[in-house]
Amino acid sequence: MHRRLVFEEPVSRAALWSRRLAWFALAVLLLALLVFRSGEPTLEGLAPVAAAYGLALLALLLSLLAFARIWQTGHRGVGMAAGAFLMGVLMLVPAAYVVFKLVTLPALADISTDLDDPPTFSRSRAALDARAGRVPPDVPAERRRLQRRAYPKTVPIVLEVPAETAFDIARRAAIARGWQVLEATRPGGRSGAGRIEAVARARLLRTAEDITIRIRPRADGSRIDIRSASRLGPHDLGVNAARIAAFAEEVELLVETR
Repeated sequence: MHRRLVFEEPVSRAALWSRRLAWFALAVLLLALLVFRSGEPTLEGLAPVAAAYGLALLALLLSLLAFARIWQTGHRGVGMAAGAFLMGVLMLVPAAYVVFKLVTLPALADISTDLDDPPTFSRSRAALDARAGRVPPDVPAERRRLQRRAYPKTVPIVLEVPAETAFDIARRAAIARGWQVLEATRPGGRSGAGRIEAVARARLLRTAEDITIRIRPRADGSRIDIRSASRLGPHDLGVNAARIAAFAEEVELLVETR
């Protein structure tokens, strides 16, 4: 009786290492995001996140090399390479989204519904403590013109209700959006304007935007202006304009349900 020897093709080293690298990239990414969220976000804190995405890209390229080598040699490891490829793609989707926003939107990090007279941020002790002493700087006129072209729908909110009522609606809308309201001053006094100071944080990365809302009386009702400024970097990826739009929708909903 003769035994038959069965020789299996070896596993592709490229496939094996692509899988290992993909899992390592995922571990680095999760750890980097955890560390980034645990403290006050900084641009330097994004370096490990960027490194994780670099590893994910390398794993993706290595999986493609594995496919080519397997096709040529007949080695095993298609499943490993396919898994690494899929993991790489899934991890790189957010990075691709960021790159798309960087390319298609202007580098703005401070958006206001009033381009000629943007609301100013409070310098009270409570507001400064919440912002770690930071006061968003004034934005040059040419940068505001970039905003007009990029976000033409970011306009003042005009309501046919008294300023006192508009103030209550604005404060409720800020709370409904999950913002941390730092202080609120009702309309009146010499300027007649009310003000709400708040901080909003992103759900995933916990990056912060400083927000100030101004409520002014009008002959036919009231006007709400809002300004939202990011603390991290010169480009907000459209976050501030989207936040203002969501606030305007919340105000509209509260007006309709009064």
